[in-house]
This record gives sequence, C-alpha cells and structure tokens, in this order.
Amino acid sequence: MDKRAYIGWGIPGLVALLGVVALVVWLLHDPAADLVLHVPGMDGEPTREEIVEEIEIGSDFRAGDGIPSDIAGSWPHFRGPTFDYIAADSHSLASQWDDDQPRVLWQIDLGEGHAGPAIHRGRVYVLDYDETLRRDVLRCLSLDDGREIWQRGYYVEIARNHGMSRTVPAVTDRYVVTIGPRCHVMCVDAETGEFLWGIDLAAEYGTTVPMWYTGQCPLIIDDVAILAPAGKDILMMGVSCDTGEVLWETPNVHEVGMSHSSITPAVIDGVSQFIYAGLGGMVGVAADGPRTGEILWFAPEWDRSVVAPSPVHLGNGRIFITAGYGGGSMLLQVTRQDETFSVETLKTFRANQGLASEQQTPLQVGDLLFGVLPNDAGPLRNQLVCVSINNVKSHLWTSGRERRFGLGPYMVADEKLYVLSDDGILHMIEITEAGYRELGRRQILDGHDAWGPMALVGGRLVLRDDTRMICVDLR
Repeated sequence: MDKRAYIGWGIPGLVALLGVVALVVWLLHDPAADLVLHVPGMDGEPTREEIVEEIEIGSDFRAGDGIPSDIAGSWPHFRGPTFDYIAADSHSLASQWDDDQPRVLWQIDLGEGHAGPAIHRGRVYVLDYDETLRRDVLRCLSLDDGREIWQRGYYVEIARNHGMSRTVPAVTDRYVVTIGPRCHVMCVDAETGEFLWGIDLAAEYGTTVPMWYTGQCPLIIDDVAILAPAGKDILMMGVSCDTGEVLWETPNVHEVGMSHSSITPAVIDGVSQFIYAGLGGMVGVAADGPRTGEILWFAPEWDRSVVAPSPVHLGNGRIFITAGYGGGSMLLQVTRQDETFSVETLKTFRANQGLASEQQTPLQVGDLLFGVLPNDAGPLRNQLVCVSINNVKSHLWTSGRERRFGLGPYMVADEKLYVLSDDGILHMIEITEAGYRELGRRQILDGHDAWGPMALVGGRLVLRDDTRMICVDLR
C-alpha cells in the first residue's frame, strides 16, 4: 500500500477511535455527580451537611474599652419587661419631631442578621456573627456611646441564609443567656462576661434547627433559663443559670418541633404557665409549683409549617396566634376546671381577614391589638392594622396604601406607638381606635431588612437593620 494512502487513512481512523472512546466515557459519566446546589444568598458557603464540627461554646473572650452607662432602666428580654412590647419607661418622649429628630447618639456595624438587643444596667447586649472569624459573638456595649465593653463567643460555621443571628438575649443582674443560629445555648456573667455553661440543643437533644436558623429567644425566670429544645424526647426545660443543671423537663409526647416562635409566660385562671407554638401544635406547660414542667393543655389545631410570631394572651384564657405563608391566625380559649385545663378553637382567620402577621408578634394595648399584615393579605398586605380584641376579624383601621411596613418591628412607649418599616423609616403613631394618625416619621436606617426587635431604656431607642445598629434619643 502506498505510504501516503496509509497515512491518509490512519488519521481519520485515529480521530474516529478517539470519538468512540469519548462517547463511551460520556455515557458512563453521571453529569449530576458534579452539580452543586446554589441557594440565593448562600453561594460559596458550607452546607449544613458539611457543618459537623464539635463546637466549644464560650471558648473565646475579648475585652473592650467601653464603660457601662449610668442610665437606669431595663429591657431585659424579647418583647420587653412585661413581655408585651410596652416600655416601662417614665421618660417623657417628644410628641413631634423637628428636622434633626430623633437624634442619632451612636451607631456600630454588625454581621448580617436580625438579632435585637437587650438592655440592662447601662449595658446593651446583642448576639452577633463575625463572618471573618466564623464566630457567634455575644457583644456587651455601653448604652452611652456603643463602645464594646467585652465580647464572648465561639467558632461555628454558619451559612448565610437571609442573615445569621436573629434572637434576643435574656439578661438579669447576674446572668445573660443566648441561643445562637444553630441552637447553641450560652450562659455568661452579665457584668464580666465570664463563661458559665453551654448546651448544644441539636447535639444533646436532637433539636432540628429551623429552616432560617434559631428564632426562639430565651427566658430567665427566677435565675432559671427556660428553653424549648422541642427535640426527640424533651419539649421544654428549665436550667439553673448558676450551675447549668437541668432542673425540670417536659416530655415531648406530642412530637412538637422547634419553630421560630418564642415562649410566652402567662397566668391563666391563677396558674402560671409557659405557652409555646411549635411545629405541630401549641402547648401550655406549668411554670411553677409541684406541677412545673407538666403539660397542662395541647392544641393540635394550630399546626403550621412556619411559625415566627409568639402567642399573645389577651386575658381570661383567650390566646391569639398567627403566622405567615398562608398560616392566617387563630383565637383559642383555655379553660380551667379544678386542676384540669381544656382548650378549644374559637375562630380561625385567613390572612386577609382581621389580623395576621408573618414575623412580628402582634402588640396589645388595652382592648386594642396592632400588627402588620403579611404579604398574603391581598390589597392590605404590609399595612399596619388595628383591631379590637373582642372582634379580631374586623379592622378598626388600616394605615392605607401609602403606609406599608413590611416585616419591621414595633413597640409602645409614653403612650405612643413606634413602628420601624423594614426599609428603615421610623414612624411615631397615636394610639387610638379612631384611625391611623401619624405624629412623625424619619428615615433612620439605610433601608435594608430592618427586622430586628427594638429596645428602649431612658428615652434611648436601640434599633437595627441587617448590618448596623443605632441608638436614637426619643426624649
């Protein structure tokens, strides 16, 4: 055979052979094996399945140069001193704002999140996440100027998921208790930041971390930390702040899961109890006496896939609970006969009926109940509404199309309602059933996801958006 002909045949043959080999490799290869799931806001972050390291809670301490303020007063936990968003502050606050009011006293940068502050003895406590060092951090700041007094934290990998930290610490004269995004509980000395004890609820109790991380804010009652791990075996428990010893436990007989909601203390028919709206139902647990930790009643009818607002005890055993994502709201009646409690559903409402809320817990002032409607409330979405506790289905008034507030927080001080829209505008509103009356408004933050609960002490309001905390003077 002519050598040139041989070469001419060999090159196409070699190409064909390589094509056959490539085809076989392609057929045997699983293209899905190399795919990586990317969730918006989480690109480049570790998945929860990859996060398996052992956490040394409270291992890192850093001192600052801040000095506690002499300003008296306390906002010691989620929803304030009396668990109702009403400030027990005797300062007279401005009833209208000039162009330079309310004045910003100080501001600090935070890691991305929505954790609100607690304030006690001139100190501001906020749970933060340091993305550079990968640490949950409890920061203790001066109420005077925001300078850091100390911080206590620990290394933990957190994947960004619409922010990281989102819980409010609980503080007393002696203790501070926090719950981190992945259910790590930490107790430290309120003045010095000395580490006392920690609990990994997921590792020790089988808690399933909620889809947007922990939203449950801890309580401290008589130096006992009240927690709802809602794990495989234990629903709720009381832990000594002094020693870390578990003093009582509530069996999770109804298999309730951890929601983003927090525990609400209440007294119903003379009996103190803790009310918790978890995934799979709402439960009342005895809060003192020989029955402490015992389940008093259970309402499986309140079964929603996402629950962030906490239950509101309207009085006389009537409980209002709501949720977003189509959850609507429900009014229940808890009744006591001798030592036995029963619960019945009075009414159920769709999101576009009466009052519902996606994230913030509605606020009760006397016979009035205030809240911001969720995205699924139709034309009234994101509007502030007022209803009577005696007729939750009918609006007394709404804020109107020009005033929408999103997922922002609210509170009451000096007989005025303060609402922070999630784009950073602070509104001062008259408390009345006659209609929406705005006393003042000001763009106070840059305008991105201002969702964290506010706190007020001595006329100083501390509030935040997703990356910055500020203190303003409302006097």
